[in-house]
Amino acid sequence: MSILEQKDLESIKKAAKEYLPDMTSFLRAIVKNPGESRTEKEHAETILAEMKKLGFDQAELDPQGNVIGYMGSGEKLIAFDSHIDTVGVGNRDNWIFDPYEGYENDEEIGGRGVSDQLGGIVSSVYAAKIMKDLNLLNEKYKVMVVGSVQEEDCEGNNWEYICKEDKVVPDLVISTEPTDGGICRGQRGRMEIRVDVKGVSCHGSAPERGDNAIYKMADIIQDIRALNNNGYDESTDIRGLSRMLDPKYNKEWEEARFLGRGSVTVSQIFFSSPSRCAVADACAISLDRRMTAGETWQSCIEEIKNLPAVQRYGEDVKVSMYTYDAPSYTGLSYPTDCYFPTWVLPEQHPVCQAAVKAYEALYGDKRLGTASTIQEREKRPLVDKWTFSTNGVSIMGRNNIPVIGFGPGAEAQAHAPNEITWKQDLVVCASFYAAYGSYYCNNL
Repeated sequence: MSILEQKDLESIKKAAKEYLPDMTSFLRAIVKNPGESRTEKEHAETILAEMKKLGFDQAELDPQGNVIGYMGSGEKLIAFDSHIDTVGVGNRDNWIFDPYEGYENDEEIGGRGVSDQLGGIVSSVYAAKIMKDLNLLNEKYKVMVVGSVQEEDCEGNNWEYICKEDKVVPDLVISTEPTDGGICRGQRGRMEIRVDVKGVSCHGSAPERGDNAIYKMADIIQDIRALNNNGYDESTDIRGLSRMLDPKYNKEWEEARFLGRGSVTVSQIFFSSPSRCAVADACAISLDRRMTAGETWQSCIEEIKNLPAVQRYGEDVKVSMYTYDAPSYTGLSYPTDCYFPTWVLPEQHPVCQAAVKAYEALYGDKRLGTASTIQEREKRPLVDKWTFSTNGVSIMGRNNIPVIGFGPGAEAQAHAPNEITWKQDLVVCASFYAAYGSYYCNNL
């Protein structure tokens, strides 16, 4: 298949623009129902109904509750992923409009989830419709549009189910997480670590009779703080995580510098004690560990186990990884380790190159934006990375399926009050998605 001619590109952009009122109505229809992780049923049903209305060749809910729709019958399977759950609204007093009623004007749409990331499913559903309308689908590729569940609770758990239980493995996936008008080819990974410390309780009037678990944990926390903040000089007792940016310590240092250094912080603390007048007999903390290229769950666990304070307290300390097993809105539980691998697609990979070529053919070599966003967007390179984590941790991180990201909205809007997205982004993304398959298949 040849690369699209200019008249084809103009037809795609014209169709996307004409569908904007429908996309806006669709997005607002999804948003009006709360849809936090494990309660996305109304979101899923709204999306499924829209797919059927638009004439998808196949549209269904899988046992976990993911919405999956197909267009075409070609050889290669190109998937578009959007998670359809949202976070809660937080302090309602911080919102200047109703997060579920939302609002719209000529430029913006407001509401919980419009950027993170319900706008993505809207653009991808209508992109599939445009592909069908304009006869862009052929024997070389078909498309799969996914509205995935529980991402905010455990990103990638959904695609673990799709790949391993639904037995669907696409040739590539376009993630529609918000990208501020750019193309994202990777992200740092993360994992959730738990550290437990044992102590011995006694009466608080004579603390020397016991063994205070909180004091032990205090020492460990100081070492964790040093691990995050220290440099990596040979004389440093605890070499900091920035060492992974140095070729001496990390053979993947170039991609590590692209993604940014890893980090670790204490995110929660727990204890047990017979009373407020007693020495604590146990203490535990949760760690949020962000990982760059070259780091694995094994290496992250080992570096905590090797901290001086952890070594000093020996068998009284246990370092482990959390597991997620909460059931979806359908009642299905699919246990997954809370390890979300770093992934990065090489800039010269055909999937990435096809994205750049498709975008440049449609819109040139700069990010697009509205009057309120263009100044900040144009400062950033067209090809970049996400700061936050996405379903790519499973799709590429665990299952080695190439992922590229392009989605409506802004990462800074995620989880924030007064969340908005931009109508222009919905149109641009729908156009990009509709054109992408032709550029990818041209290189096959």
